This record gives sequence, structure tokens and C-alpha cells, in this order.
Amino acid sequence: MALGYDFFARNRARLLEKLGGGLVILSANDEMQQAGDMAYPFRQESNFWWLTGIEQPGWWVIIEGRHGQTTLVSPALSDAKMLFDGGLSVTEAKNISDADAVITADALPAKLAALSKKYKHVHILGPDPRQKHYEFVMNPGSARVKKAVTPHFSHIDDCRHDLAELRAIKSSEEIAAIRRAVDVTVEAFEFARIKLSRVQTEYELLAEFDYHMRSHNANHAYDPIVAGGAHACTLHYTANNDTLRAGELVVLDIGARVDGYAADVTRTWGVGEVNARRRAVHQAVVAVQTQIVDLIKPGLTVEAYIMGVDDIMREALRSLGLACEGIEMYRRYFPHAISHGLGVDVHDSLGGAHALTAGMVLTVEPGVYIPEEGIGVRIEDDILVTAHGAENLSGKLSTAY
Repeated sequence: MALGYDFFARNRARLLEKLGGGLVILSANDEMQQAGDMAYPFRQESNFWWLTGIEQPGWWVIIEGRHGQTTLVSPALSDAKMLFDGGLSVTEAKNISDADAVITADALPAKLAALSKKYKHVHILGPDPRQKHYEFVMNPGSARVKKAVTPHFSHIDDCRHDLAELRAIKSSEEIAAIRRAVDVTVEAFEFARIKLSRVQTEYELLAEFDYHMRSHNANHAYDPIVAGGAHACTLHYTANNDTLRAGELVVLDIGARVDGYAADVTRTWGVGEVNARRRAVHQAVVAVQTQIVDLIKPGLTVEAYIMGVDDIMREALRSLGLACEGIEMYRRYFPHAISHGLGVDVHDSLGGAHALTAGMVLTVEPGVYIPEEGIGVRIEDDILVTAHGAENLSGKLSTAY
């Protein structure tokens, strides 16, 4: 079951209500060169998708608060582009987005000039405030919007945070989509687990996940991680090309995307019989996972949540004989955040929330990494904050090693 036909129109109405009306102009992502005349596999800008449902590059959306009118702007595509890759027709775009009108890119300058006579302010998607921490080039799509609107409007406002706050609380349709993504992911884990004793490499094990997801019309929501042995101590190990060695552990961090929404699940399995030390680390992580999920409830402040997690994790590390009194040693063995939001983005924003709120979906992913012993264990589940506590959406998947 896909999202309702008016889902994107309702999202636009929610944004206009939050902004108090006004004018919003956003763009899709652009295609990016991979090599020669080939583009990288395309992934839509998440806010643009949430407002339109359009999954093709180069489109724009203009949302007018005064009349509640939505206009899509289609990119100019060459005959060669249409022949080789196809494109989205006006009818298809309107049916997907429930937009009122579609104009072509060459009509955009005149449209902006006309809008500037009715609006002094325009809301766009400003720079990602976290991009200073990214070690990759940002997609130029949103920057092109700012360049185009700057000559026409005296005030340019950023609606990124407003969108993050809206997207942090999931609607019933969004929760249902996440459930579907989690269900496909759990089924893929169960399918692959049966094959574990028959495969010898990380990539063979990953192929079992690939097969199950594609056979259920789902894609990976992010680059999957199949990290055997010491590879698990590299948190985003994605080479997935080494041998699986008997007696070691393998961390599998994998999630499906279904109807635009992501799952993000991690389990750690033993390759054959594992020794007592590896079993102890695994059991410690499983135990803290349960304790941390039990903390989650609406109204719990983020600060209190993090403090509770730190107490639980430090005790687990001590039980394993690992020094963790100073922050440096603590982060040596548990170097990542315990949670992140989940939704259209795998790392969805929680909108800078002070406290957890019903309707939020977040991961809980404790891990213990001991580089000097070549051991890494992570367990991750997807948690819905409910009116009275929390529901573990992926909890039916066994945590056994």
C-alpha cells in the first residue's frame, strides 16, 4: 500500500500553516556525474520529495500561501535525454504531487518576476548546518534556487528547520510505511540467517539480502554493512568483500526503503562457534539494548536520555573489563551516538527537539568496539515513541548470535 494520493498536498498545507502563509520555492537534487557520460544513481532531496513525491532530478516546486497554489517547474530535457532516460509527463507529475499546475523551466524567470510583485519574502532550503562536518561535495540543486530568487526578493528565509520539525513527528501513513520497510528488512535478515553456514564471504552474505529485497520490490536505504571480525571496528565499513572466518563475529547493518521510507536494523552473528569473550561482549550489548529501549517514553528530555544511556553503557563496559572512566576511553569503546531519527532519511532530523514526543521514530543502537581484540558488536532496532512508551518495530527479529 503506497502513500495516499493527497499525502504530499497535506504536507505542503502543514508547512504553509507553520510558516503562516507566504511563498516557498524548493528544488529537487541535480544529477551528479559518476564517470564519463554516466551519472551516479539518483536520490531525491528529502524535503522536496516530502512536499511533492517527485523522484526525478531538476524539478522545482513553488508553493503560494496566499492562494494555496502549487506549481511545479519541469526541467528542460534534450531529445537525447528523453530517448535514453525518459522523463516525467505533466499529467504524471500532477497525479503524483497533486499540484495545480506545471510550467517549463523557460517560463520560470517570468514566474519569479510576477511572484515578486505579490511577495516580499520567499522561503527556500538554506544550507545544511551540519555540512561543515561532511567530507563530500553538496548537491548544487538548492544553491541554484538561492541564486535564482536573490534578484527578485528583498527577504530570503530558510525553512529547513521548520521542515525538520514537521517531519520529526510521523503521520499514521508515514509510520505504516516505516513498518513496511522494517518488515521487509526483518524478513531479509531471517532469510539470510538461514544461509549463513553456506557462505564464505561478506559479499555472498550480502547477496542474500540483495535477493530478498529486490524480490520484494525494495531497495537498500543506505550502503549496507557486512563487517566480519575486526572490520566491525570501522563503523561505516562498506567494502563487504572479505572472507568470513570461523569463530569471528559479523556485524550486519542493513535497512530497506519502501514507499520512500527507511528502516535501519543491525544484528551481530557468530560465524560458527565463537569463544567466551566474544559471547560475553555480544550478551552485554543485547542486555543494554533492552535497558535503553525501556528508557524511551514521551516527555523524556534528550539530555536525560543521553545521561541514562551513558550510565548503562559505562556499566556494561566495566563488566567487560574495559576502562571507561574518562570520556576518551569511554568513546574509544562506544564511539557513536546511541540514536538518530528515522524516516525519509536514514538519519532523519528530530527537529532539535528538547524531549521525545509521540510519533517520533528513532533508532537505538548500542555497540561495543574493542580494536585491540578485533571485536565489534552492534545491535540496532527501530523504535516508535508512543503515547505511553515505546514500540520496538523490529523487535521480533532475534538478537541471538
